[in-house]
Amino acid sequence: MARFSIRDTSLKGLHVVQRRKVEDSRGFFSRFFCADEIAAVGFLRPISQINHTLTKRRGSVRGMHFQFSPHSEDKFVSCLRGEVFDVAVDLRKDSPTFLQWHAEILTADNDRSLLIPQGFAHGFQTLVDDVELLYLHSAPYAQCAEGGVSPTDPKLAIAWPLELTELSPRDAAHPHLTNDFGGI
Repeated sequence: MARFSIRDTSLKGLHVVQRRKVEDSRGFFSRFFCADEIAAVGFLRPISQINHTLTKRRGSVRGMHFQFSPHSEDKFVSCLRGEVFDVAVDLRKDSPTFLQWHAEILTADNDRSLLIPQGFAHGFQTLVDDVELLYLHSAPYAQCAEGGVSPTDPKLAIAWPLELTELSPRDAAHPHLTNDFGGI
């Protein structure tokens, strides 16, 4: 029995993973991740790092982050508490959806995750206070390979649902894309 329903998005390789709960009088059981099932849609490398974040203020944005090759990574992003507008931007050179973005609402209750392939930037905006996310990464963080794009870049025109209330100095310093940006 498949424990997930996996939906394609308009951006090739970017998938929404819906977990299926088995419930009874005690509560529920839900498989959070299964390498065999997720491999069918491209998450082929083993999980190398797991990160957990808490973002305290509604309207805060984290992102848009990625890693350059050879440290590029797949991410499996899930919300453990609260609600976020989770965004992935296609930065793959020669991709037919280059510079397009897709967003999903991830909540603690909707049992949905976003499977983000290599070559995408990722970020999110909190829609409520005190949001916790869990990230599964196929590669460890490498400071020498970190990259970022401004979440307010007009070339991306991400339609953040709320006014941006907080952005880290690091994220605020991410550059806007130049006209000669050819992708990663």
